[in-house]
Amino acid sequence: MASGKLSPRQKMINLMYLVLIAMLALNMSKEVLTAFGIMNDKFEESNVAASERNQAAMANLAEKAQEQPEQFTTTLSRAKTMSEISDKFYKSLGETKDWMLKPYNEARDKDGDLPYETMDKGDQIDEKWFDGDRITPEGMKLVNAVDTYRKDMIAALGSENKAIVAEINKKFSTEKIKAKDGAKKTWLDYNFKGFPVIASIAKVSAMQNDVKTIQNEILSSLLSGQQDIMLSFNNYKAIVIPEKTAFFSGETFKGRIVLGRVDSSTKPNEVILNGEKLDPSSFQDGGVVLEFPAGSVGEKDLKGKFIFMENGKPVEVAIDDKYAVIPKPNSATIAADKMNVVYRGVKNPMTISFAGVPDNKVNASAPGLKKVGNGKYMMTPGAGRKVSIKVSGTLSDGTKVSDAAEFRIKGLPKPIGQARKQDGYIKMSKSGVEKATVSATFGDDFDFNLPLKVSSFKFKVPGQPTIECSGTRLNGRAQSALKRAKRGTTVTIFDIKVKAPSAPSVKIKDPSPVTIEITN
Repeated sequence: MASGKLSPRQKMINLMYLVLIAMLALNMSKEVLTAFGIMNDKFEESNVAASERNQAAMANLAEKAQEQPEQFTTTLSRAKTMSEISDKFYKSLGETKDWMLKPYNEARDKDGDLPYETMDKGDQIDEKWFDGDRITPEGMKLVNAVDTYRKDMIAALGSENKAIVAEINKKFSTEKIKAKDGAKKTWLDYNFKGFPVIASIAKVSAMQNDVKTIQNEILSSLLSGQQDIMLSFNNYKAIVIPEKTAFFSGETFKGRIVLGRVDSSTKPNEVILNGEKLDPSSFQDGGVVLEFPAGSVGEKDLKGKFIFMENGKPVEVAIDDKYAVIPKPNSATIAADKMNVVYRGVKNPMTISFAGVPDNKVNASAPGLKKVGNGKYMMTPGAGRKVSIKVSGTLSDGTKVSDAAEFRIKGLPKPIGQARKQDGYIKMSKSGVEKATVSATFGDDFDFNLPLKVSSFKFKVPGQPTIECSGTRLNGRAQSALKRAKRGTTVTIFDIKVKAPSAPSVKIKDPSPVTIEITN
């Protein structure tokens, strides 16, 4: 077990084992051999208790998976995989220990205790596992079993629990170990060669204890990890609960905001609403999807309960709420998306709907009006100063409703002339003016996207003739005139001619001029 989680009893066992290992450098007295035997008994008792705890944890996890399969089935599957790996290795270590004990079983006393004081030899282990400095195939079986357990457990754990992975790597590494004399020994040689058989048996029991302890840590981690996921705020949604379902204009809104679970893996075992059991297919995203006739006008009750299974017993969560049914609407909502007027020459986006009437039952008409989407229209007004939009709708019972709204038609505003995207009175060097691009825009106050293209403009240097330029840059004559301008002179770009490529038939006013003070 990780050092931060060891019980006092486990700490005592580990300390005693380390002390006894250190004493192997001394002659093995009967008392020391007996101490190893007692140590082995303590490990075996601890292993039995750990096995019972792990079985209880698996049974608890299996029960939760049965009660809440969406949340715990995957966790249970992972726990089973790692428990199977652990149990297989634990059994293999048990078989190794049985082989070590076999020559001494007949010498057990009437209470079943082993003759610890006579178990001072390790010849049977050395002869079976070692051939001089080499490890025999029989010895490699234990090494391979340790390697297989370590690799399989780390692969099953993944990267989500680094502490347990580090613990497995530390306790079940079979890398070579540096002895006190400086020589590097194999893991098997360092731990078993030349030791009394009772010490080797205690060592294997300690390994079994580590397996059971790690298995318990993993089960605890999986269960707590799933609970962390369930309790994560990512699985909650803010829900506004008003004091009532409708408020009058000018009234104070009253209500509260609560957190509700929206975890798709949380599914009730049963839901009863207004005396009826709901179909399980309506259990979605940690809640229940409701669909039923709203009923007549007035306030309606929603009463019932959620039923969850927890620890084999039903747990009920009450449902107690209300909703209101209001009369059908008889007026339309008509609004310009950009402003309270429509502009001639551009497409004015509009939203037109009838409250309580589906879009496919709404009809809107006016000169230049065209539907482009669900409740979305484009108005391209023609001649005149006003346009009236008429809207009609059909309610679910077949009743016809209608309304109308009038909008003013305005011409496009006067564009703003620019040089290098600057307008009005600006300062610029001669080289800057020479390279400047002349453009025009409707400005930030115009909310429509109507790009303008400059076709020509006039350029004036004081004391020199006005020069007409085609396109968006100064021509050769204008550049020559510019070179003769002195510092502080103001030159003017005016009579800018523009058109809108997307609306070539629309007449656009001449943009405002640009005045430039020459800085050098």
